[in-house]
Amino acid sequence: MQKVSKVTGKSACPKCRESGNDRSGDNLVSYDDGHKYCYACNYTVFKQDAFEQPKIIKTKRGFEMSGVSGAIRDRRISESIVRKFGVTLEKNADGSIDKHHYPYHDKDTGEAVGTKVRTVATKNFHATGTLENTGLFGQQIWREGGKFVTVVEGELDALAVAEMFDGKWPVVSIKTGSAGALKDIKANLEWLETFENVVICFDMDDAGKQAVDSILPLFSHNKAKVVSLPLKDAGEMLQASRVQEFVSSWWDAKPYRPVGVVSFGDEECWDAFIKRGTEEIIPLPDAYGSLNVMMNGGLATGEVTVIGALTSIGKTTMVFNLLYDMVLQSNKKIGAVLLESDLGETIEKIVSLHSGENISIVPSETRDNSLYRDFYDDFKSKSNVHILKHLGFSDVDALFSKMRWMAVGDDCDVILLDPLHAAVRSNENGQIDEFMDRCLKLAKETGVSIVIVSHMRKPNVKDPHDVNEYDMKGSGSINQIAFNTILLSRDKMSEDQYTRNSTKVQLVKCRRTGRTGHAGWLYYEEGTGRMVAGVEPKVKAVEDEEF
Repeated sequence: MQKVSKVTGKSACPKCRESGNDRSGDNLVSYDDGHKYCYACNYTVFKQDAFEQPKIIKTKRGFEMSGVSGAIRDRRISESIVRKFGVTLEKNADGSIDKHHYPYHDKDTGEAVGTKVRTVATKNFHATGTLENTGLFGQQIWREGGKFVTVVEGELDALAVAEMFDGKWPVVSIKTGSAGALKDIKANLEWLETFENVVICFDMDDAGKQAVDSILPLFSHNKAKVVSLPLKDAGEMLQASRVQEFVSSWWDAKPYRPVGVVSFGDEECWDAFIKRGTEEIIPLPDAYGSLNVMMNGGLATGEVTVIGALTSIGKTTMVFNLLYDMVLQSNKKIGAVLLESDLGETIEKIVSLHSGENISIVPSETRDNSLYRDFYDDFKSKSNVHILKHLGFSDVDALFSKMRWMAVGDDCDVILLDPLHAAVRSNENGQIDEFMDRCLKLAKETGVSIVIVSHMRKPNVKDPHDVNEYDMKGSGSINQIAFNTILLSRDKMSEDQYTRNSTKVQLVKCRRTGRTGHAGWLYYEEGTGRMVAGVEPKVKAVEDEEF
């Protein structure tokens, strides 16, 4: 008795890959006797002497179409459907089916010129004759045009769909499975486009879904519709006697839309409406009370907020106060990406705020580090601040990798990035646009709220508070991408001490509420390093005079 070779593995077929096929990398079947064979293109590696390099040649089998018509009972497919598609069956001596022969017809002559032969026991295929210039499996049966045509991945699935529709609706199969779907559909697109509706019913596995995504853009507007099944494919639906479910799924096939496009009435739209306004809100510190009111409670998760100010106005001081108060007042986890503050300065600012003493103005020889250590340890117990030890970051990809880790690995609620222009070394609009876009995507993907500090252009020498969102240094995308834009301004050269330490806060953009305008004043306490709620310097001057 001749020994039957056993399958030992599968790998990518180099010949198929040359043609852009075999995306799944499993067309080339290896056998235990050393030879390999591709059932899609007949590429063959023959076993050679152990001391020789294997000789690789491509063989072509002559056209084979043997066997008889009959029902494929294990697949619940009737003889009438088998006969309709011209399929023939080879049988063993005991009457069991050994092979299926699926004919492929030349598109010009209509003549059967090739077959795909399926060996039932192994589920392997080989091709005979030629499949060049042939249509899709079953294409020759149907007149072009009509209301519907269904496209499936395999010949047995085509027979199954025809069976479930009593052979009334056109159904065809691509020739080389999901890996060759794009090539097969392109070659027969003109014929498919003659139908009003092209119903795609590929396998529900990853390969099938990827194949669907690749072919849908080929069809004209609103032509292609995609079936979603509870089982792997149409064949399994028929075998499980779930015909009615298949028919319902077929009629419920959804029209193709590009990724990101939905229609009013989709459940996704209603779900988005219900979710609207329920985002977690992260309150700003109490000193920013007016901002909290104007922004419906503060910063929302998944938003990008930009704080803009001129040089030396107090942006970084505001950032440290935000960090400290969000931890103390809201118990939020903060990722600190402070690109102009080294680690020592960052710790000094936090300990200063916690101790109530501005350590930066305390002479080093009079500092009580043992006392500061107590405050350091007390704040450390909250474990809510994660600091990027940047050492001069110049690689934007590496920076985003660290920020992503803060959002996902450290579960940070807020990432504070100060300043934008230390992260993007160029003022070129394209680079800033790309950076802001990546920030937006990171915020939306992870739900983290990102606060970005941005420099502004030269001040108005006559009025230090004459600033607007269009003064951002660099690209207009800084304000365009931001959900919220907050501007700070200060008359830092005023002779009046209260005026010199007072910062005007303006909300010039809030996408969530639409509210804009003056949002109050902050006063910087030099002795503590704190920014507290203040009043307009003119009002303060009047109050002092009255007092």
